Amino acid sequence: MIDFLLRVFEEHRSSPALIWQGGTFDYAWLQDRVQYWRDTISSRSVPRGAVVVLEADFSPNGVALFLALVEHSSILVPLTSSVAAKRSEFIEIAKGEFSFRIDDADDVTIDKLPGTASNDLYEELRRKNHPGLVLFSSGSTGESKAAVHDFVGLLEKFKVPRRRVSSLTFLLFDHIGGVNTMLYQLSNGGCIIAIRDRDPDSVLATIEQHRVDLLPTSPTFLNLVLLSEAYKRHDLSSLKTITYGTEPMPESTLKRLHQLLPNVRLLQTYGLSEVGILRSRSKSSDSLWVKVGGEGFETRVVDGVLHIKAESAMQGYLNAPSPFTEDGWFNTGDLVEVDDEFVRFLGRESEVINVGGEKVYPAEVESVIQEMDYVSEATVYGEKNAIVGNIVCARVRLSRDEDSRVFTRRLREYCRTRLQPYKVPVKVKLTEDKLYGERFKKERTLSSPSAHE
Repeated sequence: MIDFLLRVFEEHRSSPALIWQGGTFDYAWLQDRVQYWRDTISSRSVPRGAVVVLEADFSPNGVALFLALVEHSSILVPLTSSVAAKRSEFIEIAKGEFSFRIDDADDVTIDKLPGTASNDLYEELRRKNHPGLVLFSSGSTGESKAAVHDFVGLLEKFKVPRRRVSSLTFLLFDHIGGVNTMLYQLSNGGCIIAIRDRDPDSVLATIEQHRVDLLPTSPTFLNLVLLSEAYKRHDLSSLKTITYGTEPMPESTLKRLHQLLPNVRLLQTYGLSEVGILRSRSKSSDSLWVKVGGEGFETRVVDGVLHIKAESAMQGYLNAPSPFTEDGWFNTGDLVEVDDEFVRFLGRESEVINVGGEKVYPAEVESVIQEMDYVSEATVYGEKNAIVGNIVCARVRLSRDEDSRVFTRRLREYCRTRLQPYKVPVKVKLTEDKLYGERFKKERTLSSPSAHE
């Protein structure tokens, strides 16, 4: 399954494959370690096709074990500490049969779990003797869904050689973006620089120390970089590309980032747990218009919603009905505008606020609010209203103390200069809580323990 990767490892034996906790591990080490874990997996009587929960991060053994389990035709269920609260639930949904837990010292504990995994999706993988991958959606606006992939399909696009770079592992080990980052680096002889802390100063300090080329991240994190002004405290001259995805990018954030880092290419990416990561090309570094697709992907827009047909699409969900149309298209639920071959993402269809028949896209309003002085974060959402159906509401975290009534008045006055009247927030809540989750993605919950009107 991974012969093409092992050939890359052999070609780059003396090159660094992974930097972790200050140590450098070259491709020769990784090649040997993959073989060590292949032998260990066999000696521990883990059958091919078993569902293996891999609780890890981008550590040396984490990366090597991931590859060895793929080669063993295991069905992988990667989990990180970010989902600790749902760990038991996820293992139960996936019907994990074996557990490989890797601690902060990179030591591995192997356990046989009770029960047997029997599922039509799993049986299809076993019949083909193909490895599988189970990824859970973030579930920030509902129940997490478990997507089952045939790993052979996911590997296919990495067989085409691409540019060799060094990259941070900002996106998580159990996220489609994190898996994509790891496989891209390994298939091109690049270097993975693992990080433990994801605050702006720690991330940018790592870029400076290791002369990193690529930072894959989220708009929420980039906004935190701007607010913290961490970019002033670190040498980012090595950084060639920042890729961003997982949520809509506020135009105000993108414009400011481009002004501050004019020599860095800003590239919007797009992908889903259900279909994988599409190739993308932004119209320019300061533009939200992007072309998505590439070999193995087809796209269409139906009633303003993006649909995707992908060779790397999942087989289905473990805990939900199939979302595919009869002819194989996946409805992403993402609303887009179209300009020839480019699209601009407006937001999730489920998050659009209908105010008296007019559509309000939260990202547009958030972008305007985040232009205001002393605003650290803003999240916009809808609330039911008997007269107009819904009203626009905003939760805001400030960088200084301000009377809520004074701020609400200031916000509305500012928004009225930039937005149509029905888009101006009716309710405004100030909060001291961060408005994003472990994956640095906005959480559009409707209330907060420390929020006040």
